[in-house]
Amino acid sequence: MTLTRKSLTATAVAALVLATAGCSNLSRDEQRALTGGALGAAGGAAAGALIGGSVVGGALLGGAGGALIGGLTDIEIDR
Repeated sequence: MTLTRKSLTATAVAALVLATAGCSNLSRDEQRALTGGALGAAGGAAAGALIGGSVVGGALLGGAGGALIGGLTDIEIDR
């Protein structure tokens, strides 16, 4: 992996972290979808970089899957 690819991956992860920091007025569902998307994008980008595939493609697929799963989950526990 070249230094450019590592820099791109690190920049993408940092941008996602900073983008989620300003979203304090979202509902719980929106927060879970956003967090899932960010984690999925970071994981997809890392997987793409590690296996020699497309970092951007991995980030897009991971982000979409993470947002979908995060948005569909419900953490309400019956008490």
